[in-house]
Amino acid sequence: MDYNFNERELEVQKLTADFAKNEITPLIMKYDETQEFPFEITNKLGEMGFMGIIFPEEYGGSNFTTTEYAIIIEEISKIDPSIGLTVAAHNGLCTNHIFMFGNKQQKKKYLPDLTSGKKLGAWGLTENDSGSDAGALQTFAEKKNGDYIINGTKMFITHGSVGETAVIISVTDKSKGSKGISAFVIEKGMPGFNVGKKENKLGMRASDTAELIFDNLKVPFENLLGNEGEGFIQALKILDGGRIAIAALSLGIAEGALDAIVKYSKQRKQFGKYLAEFQATQFKIAEIDTEIQAAKAMVYKAAYLKEQGKDINLASSIAKYYSSEIAVKATNEAIQVHGGYGFSKEFPVEKLYRDVKLMTIGEGTSEVQKMIIAKNIINLY
Repeated sequence: MDYNFNERELEVQKLTADFAKNEITPLIMKYDETQEFPFEITNKLGEMGFMGIIFPEEYGGSNFTTTEYAIIIEEISKIDPSIGLTVAAHNGLCTNHIFMFGNKQQKKKYLPDLTSGKKLGAWGLTENDSGSDAGALQTFAEKKNGDYIINGTKMFITHGSVGETAVIISVTDKSKGSKGISAFVIEKGMPGFNVGKKENKLGMRASDTAELIFDNLKVPFENLLGNEGEGFIQALKILDGGRIAIAALSLGIAEGALDAIVKYSKQRKQFGKYLAEFQATQFKIAEIDTEIQAAKAMVYKAAYLKEQGKDINLASSIAKYYSSEIAVKATNEAIQVHGGYGFSKEFPVEKLYRDVKLMTIGEGTSEVQKMIIAKNIINLY
């Protein structure tokens, strides 16, 4: 399959790369150090249509393809993975969940503000004892007088403190296991919707992560997404698509690390030679570039399959698993090539090194991806 981008895709790539270089680069360390949310950047991304990338124009979206979506995430993440994560989570989780499973009234009510970037979206699945094991959810929604009363806590929620609209996954019937889980749209300002602690993180520090606490949160019946008991299956389908974005994000990080290695190795001399002239450095460059090319094929194969309406469970897991693992390797090698400077905030590889580890954890750990891959392969025989 030919993975060369067409003219429109190349235009999207250039537009995104130019924006990242000119608008994001000068602000990287400011937001990394302060952990403030970069509203000035996301507002501009909204104006560009990048907060509603894959959604139809009737809901305020840009109507881009999955391939163009992956390109945007990849290019932003070469410069600042935390901004790439913000775009990926906003588009792929909350907004996409409402688009895929909401009714027409729900889409009209919530999507325009989300796709324009006027409001940020959060997606609440993870809990203290429920990460990879999504079936172990404790947050409970009880029917009462035509509403749902929700109690529980979500943790590690992207846009938890800045998001104004959220989709949360909650148990509605404890006796039915995963078939007793449902999804709801909730809004900041609803009585009983509280933001808990904001996480002080190793990396991705410009991406907001916080705890959500529901204390007798009253949610109207019409805020149920789909039917009762469909939330678990909905969440799995959302995660399938989300893994393409995380794979593209990982790919961008790996490319950013390789770019830093090549630039530094052509400037730094040791023993009278540039680092780029040493075989040890050349071998690192060769290995990382080869792995990047393989990851790129996996990412854009998964994107292509999604555009064709194919089952992407296997392809997205392969792309996410491989891309995230080679991104960790690439940033580690980038630190090694930079030596002492790699341990300093003077060079970008230090931040890439901190940011990248989340890629092997978020939206399904590497171990979970291997389980999914193995199950798919075994079922083929």
